[in-house]
Amino acid sequence: MTLTREQIRRSYIDACYQEIEALKPGNVHIFADGHRMNAQQFFDSAQVSSGPVTDPALSVGGRILAAVAATRSQVRTNTNLGILLLCVPLAQAAAEGTSGLQSGLAKTLEMLDMADARDVFSAITLAQPGGLGTTSEHDVANEPDVSLLDAMRAASDRDMIARQYVTGFSDVFAGGLSAYSSAVGRNEHAMWPSIFVYLYFLSNFPDSHIVRKHGATIAEETRLAAEKILARIIQLHDGKEREKILLAFDAQLKARSINPGTSADLTVASLFASKLIWLLHNGEVNA
Repeated sequence: MTLTREQIRRSYIDACYQEIEALKPGNVHIFADGHRMNAQQFFDSAQVSSGPVTDPALSVGGRILAAVAATRSQVRTNTNLGILLLCVPLAQAAAEGTSGLQSGLAKTLEMLDMADARDVFSAITLAQPGGLGTTSEHDVANEPDVSLLDAMRAASDRDMIARQYVTGFSDVFAGGLSAYSSAVGRNEHAMWPSIFVYLYFLSNFPDSHIVRKHGATIAEETRLAAEKILARIIQLHDGKEREKILLAFDAQLKARSINPGTSADLTVASLFASKLIWLLHNGEVNA
């Protein structure tokens, strides 16, 4: 089945909204602002970036660069670089009309070239993500001399988003989608499946954004804390009690300026992939 641009665009916006409406400790959401950003900026970012994300006239790198530029023009800060790096290849794969999203994504990633790397390097420079620093190999401040896939491969041992490019988004398909399905299977509803996806990533991997800004030790401490939080709320059935636990953790993290941004980005990608897979099999977006 071939998906229309509007189906993919709508799914992307829905995934972004679904993530920002979930109470994700340490990250921005509708329950609390954080890190000098608010939920409305993320809603606006989803809207203005949705056109470039699904523009059939642009390459993967071109879509990412155009979406970052549109976002910066609208909200004046970096709200969605990681989201775009993950969601644009998924959008491109869904538009190809292959037999499955994962197989289509593999083909999309294989086709990435040096022009894609040039555009993505420009997008990263424009977005100015926190804690980026410099690297001795394929620094985004320099002109790329390899394909985007090769550049991601060089960064994959230190960055979870880069890792998705070289593993066919394995953590999204095997981890995020599984966490989402498990939550739905337990009759979780409203924001809770999204929260369990977020906590899956935060409790299983040291968040790359935390590592860049605060170091590996604090990232691991946060992961262990998230593991305990996940174990607590999965045993609770009272939504208000769950919210109290999450809000307390949220306040603790934000008081220390700890933002698990990569876990949030991977959550959006998982929600987006879930919606695209549903569309490919059923022809309409799931609730």
